Amino acid sequence: MRTFRTARTARTSGPHARLLAAAGVTLAALALTACNDGTGVRDEGASTPASPTASAPAADGSASADTGAPSGGPARQDARTAGGSSAGKATGASASTGTGTGGAGSSPGAGKAPSAGGGDASDPYAPENHVICNGSNTAVTARKVSRPVNHMLLTVRNTGSKVCDLTYYPVLRFDEMQWAPQPFAESRPQAVTSLAPGESGYAGVLLSAADGSGDGGGTGHRLTVRFHGATPNSDGGAVATPSLPAGGVYYDSSLRVTYWRSSMDDALAY
Repeated sequence: MRTFRTARTARTSGPHARLLAAAGVTLAALALTACNDGTGVRDEGASTPASPTASAPAADGSASADTGAPSGGPARQDARTAGGSSAGKATGASASTGTGTGGAGSSPGAGKAPSAGGGDASDPYAPENHVICNGSNTAVTARKVSRPVNHMLLTVRNTGSKVCDLTYYPVLRFDEMQWAPQPFAESRPQAVTSLAPGESGYAGVLLSAADGSGDGGGTGHRLTVRFHGATPNSDGGAVATPSLPAGGVYYDSSLRVTYWRSSMDDALAY
């Protein structure tokens, strides 16, 4: 047998190569015949085949694919699958817990009053809890002032229990006057004038032109003050009828009013 291995692995070249190759084939045939013991032909230089009932594990510990009886591989695959399922279940449980932290009835903010923007009934100053100022929840007075000349000041005091809004400007009517004075556009405030209970708001009234340029003058003895609602020209509710001086007040076509203001000085600046 050793003679066969040497002859098979020898490196030859030149014109004797064919003769040596032929001799090697003959020797190999004789050697194989001599080694045939009834269980099959063996070549001592070949590796021993694997047993048909066993298999060497692969590098990662799994069985060879051709055995049909895997060992560790599929078990790890099942474990990964189970692990993935468990992870998914755990994740789902975590997400469910996170969504309903504290259980039913204990969501964040439970038991607290909503914010002002969401309707906080406990906050009287929240905008949605305001009412419109009108003749039923305010006391209105009208008085002439010395400066500026030919001006009158309207004062509205909140006599109710809720914050009220003075929207836009007063709609004035002297006696049976058939027209309503227009407002000074530049007197419009940046925000609605809101009055807490007991607070006052103001509007200035230009009664007549200081230079006498107005026309259609007359003397008013009774004044009616109407209020806007939440939108322009909408009905704000009950009117007010403040008292006027005994001799009445003179007005002409220059009659104009300011928007409702929170400051007396602002109301008399026009």
